[in-house]
Amino acid sequence: MTIQLDDVQIREVVRERYGDLAKRAAEEPGCCETDCCGEGGSVDSILPLYTSTELDDLPAEALAASAGCGNPHAIGSLQPGETVVDFGSGGGIDCFIAAKAVGETGSVIGIDMTEDMIDLATANARKLGLSNVRFHLAEMERTPLEDDTADAIISNCVINLAPDKDAVFAEARRILKPGGRLMISDLVMVDEIPEEERADTANWVACLAGTEMEDVYLGRMRSAGFTDVEILSQSPWREDGWQANIHSMNIRAVKPL
Repeated sequence: MTIQLDDVQIREVVRERYGDLAKRAAEEPGCCETDCCGEGGSVDSILPLYTSTELDDLPAEALAASAGCGNPHAIGSLQPGETVVDFGSGGGIDCFIAAKAVGETGSVIGIDMTEDMIDLATANARKLGLSNVRFHLAEMERTPLEDDTADAIISNCVINLAPDKDAVFAEARRILKPGGRLMISDLVMVDEIPEEERADTANWVACLAGTEMEDVYLGRMRSAGFTDVEILSQSPWREDGWQANIHSMNIRAVKPL
């Protein structure tokens, strides 16, 4: 369906789509097929993005609800005792991997605007017996966290869904400690995509219509006050057609001391 969506409508379309994904992941883990950012809802689609060690012992429901385009943990090394915030935590897969890295002396906070995802992630954390992970129902533009809270913020193919990316990056800078790292996997344009595809509702929930040109996306991070903004790796999201103009990028930035 091709219609022009405003910011409120975009959030509602995304919330509904990912709420449905969470419900299906809870009901039939391993059986979900999605058209979200990831190839969608199967262990086979998740494996190339993570190491086998990272996925060890994670609930099938967490894997089924994953809709990422990369692995933000591969960007930088999380340290024991650190506090990590995940923007768009979904079913919790990246939070649980981060929890292993920071250990019992660290903490992980997941932020997601979809209640069904929060419920699923919380249930998954209980299955794993994790006491150092908690989840908040909130938009990543407006979190309940205090200033200078996190040593690192991670996000996996979510910021492209946000209508107001400037607000997301401003919030990330607010809650990071001085010297804290922003580690993102996201879809970013390297060449323009057809306007009719950008207006397609389906392409919003598939993380495509909300993508921005590389210089614009990175410029927003710098304008928010981040330094050392760097693309560490990238690859085409698809090999042909207009989707080849969109790349999956691992990006790292730092909040100045």
